[in-house]
Amino acid sequence: MKRIFPVIVVLISLSLVGIIAIQFSWFKNMIILKQEQLQARVEEAATVVANELSSTASSAPYFKIPRKPNISLLPEDATYGMMPTLSQHYSEFEIREKLEKVFEEKNLKDVQFEFAITANSNMYNIELQSKDFLKESADTVHNKIKIIGILPETGSDMEGLVPYEHLILIVPDFKTQVWESIIWMIVASAFFTLIIIAAFFLTVRTLLRQKKLSEIKTDFINNMTHEFKTPLATISLAVDALKNEKVQHNIEKMNYFSGIIKEENKRMNKHVETILQAALLDKQELKISLVPIHATDLIKNVVNNNNLRLQDKGGRVELNLKATNDVIDADENHFTNMLSNLIDNSIKYSKENHPLVIKVHTSSTHKHLQIKIEDNGIGMNKETVKRIFEKFYRAHTGNIHNVKGFGLGMSYVRTVVDEHKGKIKVDSTLGKGSCFTVEIPLAENGKS
Repeated sequence: MKRIFPVIVVLISLSLVGIIAIQFSWFKNMIILKQEQLQARVEEAATVVANELSSTASSAPYFKIPRKPNISLLPEDATYGMMPTLSQHYSEFEIREKLEKVFEEKNLKDVQFEFAITANSNMYNIELQSKDFLKESADTVHNKIKIIGILPETGSDMEGLVPYEHLILIVPDFKTQVWESIIWMIVASAFFTLIIIAAFFLTVRTLLRQKKLSEIKTDFINNMTHEFKTPLATISLAVDALKNEKVQHNIEKMNYFSGIIKEENKRMNKHVETILQAALLDKQELKISLVPIHATDLIKNVVNNNNLRLQDKGGRVELNLKATNDVIDADENHFTNMLSNLIDNSIKYSKENHPLVIKVHTSSTHKHLQIKIEDNGIGMNKETVKRIFEKFYRAHTGNIHNVKGFGLGMSYVRTVVDEHKGKIKVDSTLGKGSCFTVEIPLAENGKS
C-alpha cells in the first residue's frame, strides 16, 4: 500500500494535467476555427444581400439625356443617365430585414451586426446606416468589418455609368460573440473536468482514510493484545501460586492472590466494557436518561474515586467550584464517566518526576454551567489538539504502550457532551499542560 499509493496519485495527477492541457489546446484551436467560420458565413450572407440589392439597382428606372445637336464631343447616338441610389428605394428597416432574413438562413440568427450603404467604399460617404453604425465603426480592434461592392448586373444599362455603391457590415465584439456561441461547450467541459477532479480527490481521500484505518486497526490490535496480555499473565501467575501447598495453608496469602485475580478480572472487564461502549457509539445507540442533578456532587465523587491514583502519582486536585447554579439535566452514569475520563486523561499524561496538579473550576452564566479541568502535564501539539476527539486516536509519546488505553476515552467524552447539548473545547501547550472546557445547559427549573 505504501508503495502503490504514491504511484496511483502520480499517474492520476499526470492524467488530469494531460486532459486539461489537451482541452486547453482544443479550445484554442476551436476558437480560431469558429472565428474563421463565422467570418466566412457573415461575408457569405452579406454577399447574398449585396447581390439582391444589385438586382434592384439594375432594374431601377433612370433618366436618359440625349446628345444635343451641334455638339461633336460625343457620338450622335450617345446618351448618359443618372442611376437612383439604394437609399431612394429602401429604408434602413428594409435593409435590416433583408440582412436578418439571410442571417437566419445561414444559422447566424444570434449574431449582432450594424450596416451602412455608401456611394463608394469610403465610410464617410454614407447614404443609409443603422442606428449604431458610426459608433461601432470607430472600434476597429474588437469589431470585424466587411465591405461588399453592390455591382450592377453585367450587361445592364447601368454598368459602368456611375461609381459602385457598397454594403458595409460590422460585427461588434466579434471575438466575444464567438465565445458566446461556444460558452455552453466550455461550461460543460469545465463541469465534467471538475467532476473528474472531485472523483480524483475523493479517491485519494478514500485511500488515505483506508490507510489511516489500517494503521488504526493495527495500533488498536497491538494495544488490545497488550492490555489483555498483562492481566492474563498476572492471573496465570496467581493461579499457579494458589496451587502451591504452602500458599493453600496460608489464609493471608490465599486472600492476597485471590485479590489479585479479582482486581485483574475487574481490569479485563473494564477493557471489555470500553470496547463494547465503542461499538455502541458506532451504532449511535448511546442511551441517556436526563434528570436534574447537581454537577458539583458528581465532580467531587469523581475526584474522590481517583484519589488513590493521584496519590500514587504524587499529585493533587485543586477544586475551585464557584458556580452559583450547578443543576443540569444529565445522565448520572455517562456524565460521571465523562468527567472521570477527563481526570484520567490528566493523570495518564502527567510528567515524570514532576508533581501533578489538576485544577477543576466551575462557573455559571444565566443559561450554562462551565466546567474547566486544567493540568500541568505534558500537553499536546497542534496536530494532537485537532485530532484528540477522534476515535482510536492516541497521542504518541515514544513507546506506544507507555500510556494505557485504546484511544476511545476522548471520543466517548465528545459524544456524551454532544448528547447533553453541550460544547467542549481544548487548549493545550506542549510541555506545559492542557485545559478542557465543558459547557452544559442548566436545568430549566434550576432545582434537583
